[in-house]
Amino acid sequence: MTTTIKDVAREAKVSVASVSRALNGTGGVTPATEKRIREAASRLRYVPHGAARSLITRRTHTIGALLPDLHGEFFSELIRGIDLEARSRGLHLLVSSSHDGVADAAAALRAMQGRVDGIVILSSRVDEAFLKANLPEGLPAVLLNSAVKNPEHAVLNIDNFAGTYAMVRHLLGLGHKRITFIAGPKDNYDAHQRVEGFRAAMGELMPGNAVRVIKGDFSEKSGYLAGREVLAARTRPQAVFAANDMMAVGCLQAFKEAGLDVPGDIALAGFDDIPIARYVTPPLSTVRVRIADLGKNAMDMLADLMDRPGQSAASVHTLGCDIVVRESCGAHNGARP
Repeated sequence: MTTTIKDVAREAKVSVASVSRALNGTGGVTPATEKRIREAASRLRYVPHGAARSLITRRTHTIGALLPDLHGEFFSELIRGIDLEARSRGLHLLVSSSHDGVADAAAALRAMQGRVDGIVILSSRVDEAFLKANLPEGLPAVLLNSAVKNPEHAVLNIDNFAGTYAMVRHLLGLGHKRITFIAGPKDNYDAHQRVEGFRAAMGELMPGNAVRVIKGDFSEKSGYLAGREVLAARTRPQAVFAANDMMAVGCLQAFKEAGLDVPGDIALAGFDDIPIARYVTPPLSTVRVRIADLGKNAMDMLADLMDRPGQSAASVHTLGCDIVVRESCGAHNGARP
């Protein structure tokens, strides 16, 4: 039979209230009594009932993360950053995805109701109307890479526009005047900011030059297909800049199959700096997003909201990006970012 708190109280010869105070660390018992209670709980292998304790404390010590997908190095790094910071605060992480659409995102939020003390949300499906309809009132939330501007929500964004602009300037500085951009999905906030950064940089730094953008969806396959499209073009670009590293890796494979040397025949760059970017051949020049730090900072913001319930959540923070120069862009060895 399952050991109960009453069994521990009987074993330690104290009241149930004393056991509760000792095991929850709320004080009210002497060190000697607490030691006796913990020893009794250990002998009986007593495990506190989380649901019952949540009814009393109104805290689950669990936070949620709603992401568009769980596949790929970007999301694994993001989850790692959130989880490490959550664990350091004694919190557990519950993760779900919304890759099949708005209904999936809504179902995931409903499933988390009553199970989490706060939630980190990264989803292109989420707008103000969605949040009003599906996010429980009073549940602390941090929105990642979101266009939502509402005083009720905290937002943490990447400076996608500036990062893209900086990479274009770098590629132009290397002499690559004809640059083709592989864009991400049209309904994605990051993808929108990155393609806007590309268009702005080309318009301001290379006025009069044709701006070529190929559609992609952030997957390796779409990068591969975009690479094939580049190869079939009448005029080949001098450089290809993919809106994320996964597409750049797919594009690289297409170039290798065609016998092109990167960067000798064509330069290549990506965005995100996922772990594999430095291990492909040639190593990928990219715009570095400190992905694990993005998760950690989101968790920091969420913990702050959870610690001051009822206070305004209004805040928008932006994380900067770095250019990482490796071999694929054609910069000489030893070039500094």
